[in-house]
Amino acid sequence: MIRKCAACGAANRVPAARLCDTGRCGACKAALPPPAQAFEADAAMFDEIIGGAVVPVLVDFWAPWCGPCRMAAPEVAKAAANLAGRALVLKVNTEEQPALAQRYGVRSIPNFAVLRDGVLKRQQPGLMGHRQLEALVLES
Repeated sequence: MIRKCAACGAANRVPAARLCDTGRCGACKAALPPPAQAFEADAAMFDEIIGGAVVPVLVDFWAPWCGPCRMAAPEVAKAAANLAGRALVLKVNTEEQPALAQRYGVRSIPNFAVLRDGVLKRQQPGLMGHRQLEALVLES
């Protein structure tokens, strides 16, 4: 996973197992805090993060044409910020990644899944607020 340093803009490679740790930029040595935003994931990134994450992963299956998905986007962003360091948040566009949606049996969107150690723990379709999303992750 490549993360940009906020201080100098340098690209830093961070293994999936270390994404929720505070690291240091290889160029300027500034702190690289855990991500406080959701990552748009393709199949390769999804598999890398799911396979290596040591924290729970919340996955938002969505599509750009979906009104409820657009309503959920700010809630997902708030949940990602509140869960920084305790969980990772991925967004999977079902139009661009239909195989991932099919892998998890997504038949309606928005659809939220929580994975831990690469195993699906919970899945919940429908619009949810950030507090509900955070509870979904922390209770799984």
